[in-house]
Amino acid sequence: MNTSAAPIACIGGLNIDRKLRLLSNSLHGSSNPCESHETPGGVVRNVAENLARLGLPVALVAAVGDDAGGRMLLEQAAQVGIDTRAVIRLRRHASDSYTAVLAPDGSLELGLASMPLVESLNPWALAASKALRAGAALVVADGNLPTDAWPLLLGEARASGIPLVGVAVSEAKMERLPERLDGLHLLVMNAGELATIAADANEAFDALHARGVGCVLVSKGADGLLLSTPGRAPRHWPAPQVHVVDVTGAGDALSAGVCASLLRAPDDFDAAARLGLDLAALTLQTEDSVHPELTPRFLEER
Repeated sequence: MNTSAAPIACIGGLNIDRKLRLLSNSLHGSSNPCESHETPGGVVRNVAENLARLGLPVALVAAVGDDAGGRMLLEQAAQVGIDTRAVIRLRRHASDSYTAVLAPDGSLELGLASMPLVESLNPWALAASKALRAGAALVVADGNLPTDAWPLLLGEARASGIPLVGVAVSEAKMERLPERLDGLHLLVMNAGELATIAADANEAFDALHARGVGCVLVSKGADGLLLSTPGRAPRHWPAPQVHVVDVTGAGDALSAGVCASLLRAPDDFDAAARLGLDLAALTLQTEDSVHPELTPRFLEER
């Protein structure tokens, strides 16, 4: 398959991101002055926009409401080059949203997720986009998906050989992953999500590989990331040192960079880690969930 022509199918969360940055340290039980900023969001949507801005063909499988927010999300996706024909439009529903309360230094103090529509992406709903996934170069699914979606996607990955990348979204939603994960080429997560598997990182890596995960990539924020593949000791990659404006979206950029690299070399996880860290570092330097000046040149220079 010509991976330059085949799309990357991105399945999962599509929502409005509302960011409220506190102007001083928070006072619980009191009114806190802040600045507000609103952008399109959703883990897999952010991954898709990063990939589209890099010049790669991307198709989105998600759900939106028939409200003004949903129309804005679809219009913005089309503007950056994301194929939205597989997005489900649900009548008489408000689109999903995520509100991040940020400390003055840009770190996350509180995240509030109102995401009922992504729950509609069950096997029955996903059947409509089966042909899209069958013709994809890579399939990316985020942890917002309902539990019953995962056996379908894992089964398709095993049958087709098309790499499936899973992107965790929170510690609470780690329980949505089934016990057997055979067919999952790569799982991207953070240290907190890894700790839901086992308190010791090495034990957690071994457990995930035993469940069928090919590679596990764990973001540790400013400390870089850990990369684990079966039969090898985990490798550490340091993070580039940059001025942090806003952490929101950096993890999604990491996942997008990893996916872009895997298109060129599906089994070169070390190269994927390097590209993911570079794209995350760029995103940390903007208040947007996706860096607005990202272009295909980013890939051409690496």
